[in-house]
Amino acid sequence: MLKKNDLIQLKITSATAEGSGVGHSEEGVAVFVPLSAVGDELTVRILKVKKTYAFGKIEVVLLPSPARIEPDCPHFSRCGGCVWRHITYVEECRLKEQKVRDAIERIGGIRTEIKPMISCDQTDRYRNKAQFPVGKSRSGEVQIGFFAFHSHRIIDCADCVLQPQQFAEVIRVTRAFIERYDVSVYDEATGRGKLRHLYIRRAEVTDELMICYVVNGNGLKHEDVLIGQLRKVLPNMKTVIFNSNREKTNVILGKKNRVAYGDGVIEDELCGKRFRISPFSFWQVNRVQAEKLYSKAREYAALSGREQLLDLYCGTGTIGLTMADSCASLIGVEIIPDAVRDAEQNAARNGVTNARFICADAPAAAEQLCREGIVPDVVILDPPRKGCGEALVGTVSKMHPSRVVYVSCDPATLARDLKFFAAQGYVTREVTPCDMFSRTAHVESVALLEKR
Repeated sequence: MLKKNDLIQLKITSATAEGSGVGHSEEGVAVFVPLSAVGDELTVRILKVKKTYAFGKIEVVLLPSPARIEPDCPHFSRCGGCVWRHITYVEECRLKEQKVRDAIERIGGIRTEIKPMISCDQTDRYRNKAQFPVGKSRSGEVQIGFFAFHSHRIIDCADCVLQPQQFAEVIRVTRAFIERYDVSVYDEATGRGKLRHLYIRRAEVTDELMICYVVNGNGLKHEDVLIGQLRKVLPNMKTVIFNSNREKTNVILGKKNRVAYGDGVIEDELCGKRFRISPFSFWQVNRVQAEKLYSKAREYAALSGREQLLDLYCGTGTIGLTMADSCASLIGVEIIPDAVRDAEQNAARNGVTNARFICADAPAAAEQLCREGIVPDVVILDPPRKGCGEALVGTVSKMHPSRVVYVSCDPATLARDLKFFAAQGYVTREVTPCDMFSRTAHVESVALLEKR
């Protein structure tokens, strides 16, 4: 039997949804090994042993996988971001396709066509949003970066290769400001300290930059100096916001914003339409891939101009508004008031007159529409990672739409919900994975369902 600290030889034959390689010991025990690649032959040290599986770490790479490459980031393996910087992008896409296929078949019990991955042309510098925790090391050095895997230990990162280089400039200026004025940073253990997070968004088409400081209070001393320094090196900076979060919580943003510079919003374009983005707005972190994903969703919706379209979890209205010119009417549903206001303004800004937005929880709004007798022809679903759930699937099914287009950021909850839809008489015609988050373990998918 395997024991802690055993050294074993292992061939990696598959990978988990989270990015660890999997091999089997001579006894047939599955061993999970981070930073390994399918095809690797390794010497592995066993770290933890459970009843039916074990965890290990690489001691020696005896024979590297053909897919293995040299990581190009000094923070890789330590920060909680990328998991695939040590394999080729072709192999990453293959693994993500397999992840979607396995979930649909094993969890959903559904056999359907899984289309080839919509791959990413740019695997670095694609993110338009970042949230950096701010802290200090034991020796008192300022740390701005990312939490290490499964911890709240900050890995200091001056420049993340997934993000625009402008973000590195914001970090540099903020770090210098903290050091110059001895700004207190938040301590999770005590709940004391001012500066908690640095939150940045960039609009790719307009190049407008939003910088938001999350503080345990109302603001920071000498913030006018900070804004002046930022303006000096970032001429595209459109707004600076101070978000107040006094709660002892892991939630990053508090409920109250104070605009210190600009008007508190930025604007970007998606699928030919202009969108207003506030700090609370949902906006896809990879705009180029979002256009590809939404184009596929539009293809699946197969609108002729006569349909009533229902967009649940609509956020700032992006998916629905990009399809509004192809349907008779659009109803969007979103629970976040700021996002609904943005959606309404986005509709007006783009001259969309056939759209209505409801601020409500998706299940409650769906029930309300049922009571109003509204019968959508097509329903768009773009839920958070937890998915829709059986109750909402039941409510949507009672509306009897001819097609459901389901956009998902979690293959497991997508598969579960497709199974619920199957029980309501909906057939999953096909699923297309889309790589929205290159070099990370995450994968987006869009599924087409039709009433049997």
